[in-house]
Amino acid sequence: MGTVAGVAAQLFGPALPASSIAAELFGPDFSAFRAAVETATGVSGLVLILVYSFLIAFILPLPSEVVLFPGYAGMGFGLPQSVDFALILLTSGIGKAAGSVFAFHIGQEAKQSGPVIRALRNSRFDVVSWSENRTVELAREYGYAGLALALCVPGFPDTISIYAFAVLERDYYRFAAATFAGSVGRLLLTMGGIGLGISVLGL
Repeated sequence: MGTVAGVAAQLFGPALPASSIAAELFGPDFSAFRAAVETATGVSGLVLILVYSFLIAFILPLPSEVVLFPGYAGMGFGLPQSVDFALILLTSGIGKAAGSVFAFHIGQEAKQSGPVIRALRNSRFDVVSWSENRTVELAREYGYAGLALALCVPGFPDTISIYAFAVLERDYYRFAAATFAGSVGRLLLTMGGIGLGISVLGL
C-alpha cells in the first residue's frame, strides 16, 4: 500500500489542502478518520467507507480517493482484487449518492435562507467564489451531466461541486444518479492514473 500511496501522491498531490479547508470550515482534524478508511478491512471496513463517502458529500471536503487504498492492500474477504475494488466502488458510490441527497436538501433550503452559502463565503478560503466560475458554469451548461463530470476530477473536493449544483438543480433522483456516476468515474480514473504511474515509474 505504501507504493500505491506514494504513486497517488505523485500523480494527484497531497490531500493536506483539503484537510486544511475542513479544519477551517468545521474545526476538528479528521486525519484519524481518514487513516481508518485507508486501512479498512472486512464488512466493518465497507461500512466505514460508506460512512466516509456519505460525509464527504456534504460536510467533509476531504479526498474520496483514499477509499481505494484498502483495495490495493486487500479487504480480507479472500476474493480477487477486482471483486474487492467492485465492492469499494459500489459502496462508495452509494454513500456519496446518499450524502449528496442530504446536501441537495440543504442546498434547496439555502435558496431561501442561505446559511450554508453564507458560511462558505465567510470562510477564509471563500469556497463558493472560488468555484463559481467553474462548477456553477458546468451546472448551468450541462446540468446533471456537468455534475457527474465535475465529480470525476481527481483531488477536487466533492463538497464544492455538490453544494454548487444543489443550489441550482431540483431533481433528487437525477442528482443522486449523477453523483453516483461521478463518484465511480472518479475512482476509476484514479485507479487508471495510479496504474499508469506504476508502469511509468517501473514499480
